[in-house]
Amino acid sequence: MKPLRLDREEQEILESFDRGEWQPVKDLKAEITRHQGYARATLRKDKRVNIRISSKDLDNIQAIAIEEGIPYQTLISGIIHRYISSYHEKARE
Repeated sequence: MKPLRLDREEQEILESFDRGEWQPVKDLKAEITRHQGYARATLRKDKRVNIRISSKDLDNIQAIAIEEGIPYQTLISGIIHRYISSYHEKARE
């Protein structure tokens, strides 16, 4: 059997796990439900928005999307969603 080949990120995750840096979540079902809600909100696309951004920013976004293996529009939507979610979490504190 061939040895498993890991990319840099996967290797870092494995090493982190081996060092014992990973901890189980307290309420797994609640955590799964919370992230499913994030996924549904991110994937539901019911509005269209047109924006103007610099060519350089768009080129960088498209390059990152290629690396991530996702459409660049999905990346942009995810960035906006994560920003807004983070903003609301900070406001609740």
